[in-house]
Amino acid sequence: MAPIPGSGLAKGLAVTLRTMTRKTVTEQYPDAQPDLAPRTRGVIGLFEENCTVCMLCARECPDWCIYIDSHKETVPAATPGGRERSRNVLDRFAIDFSLCMYCGICIEVCPFDALFWSPEFEYAETDIRDLTHERDKLREWMWTVPAPPALDPGAEEPKEIAAARKSAEKLAAQQTPPVTEPHADEQVRAAEGPTRAQGDSQQQTDQPRPSSPSSPSSPSSPSTSRPTSPPSDRPVAGDRSQPDPSASARPGTEPQPKQEGQE
Repeated sequence: MAPIPGSGLAKGLAVTLRTMTRKTVTEQYPDAQPDLAPRTRGVIGLFEENCTVCMLCARECPDWCIYIDSHKETVPAATPGGRERSRNVLDRFAIDFSLCMYCGICIEVCPFDALFWSPEFEYAETDIRDLTHERDKLREWMWTVPAPPALDPGAEEPKEIAAARKSAEKLAAQQTPPVTEPHADEQVRAAEGPTRAQGDSQQQTDQPRPSSPSSPSSPSSPSTSRPTSPPSDRPVAGDRSQPDPSASARPGTEPQPKQEGQE
């Protein structure tokens, strides 16, 4: 079936009529700022404290729009007899946004998290040469970087935060002066020391002294070193002074007489 002449024009006019009846959604920029997504690629912010001048971002940039200058400084030894070290100091960090294609490779390859995406997009200039922004401007954009999304409740703490907390605790411990005053328990122990010593000496003097034996002990008599016990007619095992009843019962044997010096 051949199309009806003018049907396409009628469809177009129908779309126009439907759109005319809808409410307008035009945002009144710049009076009203648009709501941007959290990961909007506006400009690149620089966190200068994390930059080690490794030049990795400048080498990986496909447009060669990052310019870095630095110099080396000698750091004295931290301990006596230690070795001096050298470190790189950042002099210049600039990005030419007239060449940047916003690929984000420099941010991804930075091993020390010195570069971040900022949602700022109002940096238009009348001269193209003014689109090369130095590190001061990049640092201002750093404070417009949104905070990262919150971690899951069961997620581990980021290694960067744990390392920063340990270094801060170590620095605080080094800056805290050593405590020279004794603790409370040591003060109480020192105060109770003389009192305990006096009480122990008085207790020792109050105890009665052991009485001296009436007669010197004889080494030949084992009974002097043993406690006295009531006499018993029952023979004690191992006592040779008592006669052996089994020996007297045997035929042809005579009981042994008592030896002198034994009771």
